[in-house]
Amino acid sequence: MSVGTPIRVMVVDDHPMWREGVARDLTEAGYAVVATTGEGRQAIRIAAATRPDVVVLDLQLPDISGVEVIDGLIGRVPGIRVLMLSASGEQQSVLDAVKAGATGYLIKSAAPAEFLEAVRRTAAGDAVFTPGLAGLVLGEYRRLAAAPEPAEEEGTPRLTERETEVLRLVAKGLSYKQIAERFGLSHRTVQNHVQNTLGKLQLHNRVELTRYAIEQGLDD
Repeated sequence: MSVGTPIRVMVVDDHPMWREGVARDLTEAGYAVVATTGEGRQAIRIAAATRPDVVVLDLQLPDISGVEVIDGLIGRVPGIRVLMLSASGEQQSVLDAVKAGATGYLIKSAAPAEFLEAVRRTAAGDAVFTPGLAGLVLGEYRRLAAAPEPAEEEGTPRLTERETEVLRLVAKGLSYKQIAERFGLSHRTVQNHVQNTLGKLQLHNRVELTRYAIEQGLDD
């Protein structure tokens, strides 16, 4: 996404009035709404064709769940990010969405300004959550890290000192913007460090990366 280029967003929600209202708010705020739909399978097809930067996705859809939509998007549309916008703040719903690859999770009661900022931050690669949910997700990372894991194979890739420093702050729950400010780096540089680390460790998303960091004791 080039500097000055509007963030491209697709809105997926089965309630037409809500869906169109969200699309209107995004358009008025300067975002480029490339598509809207109320069906999950159609969302996957449209996203593959239009390549939005962010998909604003409801959890409950008439044909397949939001989690299944994420599964269909991740890997099929490179670089795509998903912001869940749901009426449900139930623990399992949040965790299922994040484990599937959602970048953030916002409750529909969020203020318009909070939602619009969440879309911007999601496009930038930050993990965005309704207050209270971030602690829930981090707690799950810690629980997963405490579970027994198979022994690591020899030859685990070595991270650079900077990659390790960035990974440590990811494990502490800091956003990419906060990490960039901490080290005096650009947001893009932090993203590049994270992408390099994911590649070296053969991980797929921030959930797996945070779990790895906690397993290595980098959150202490």
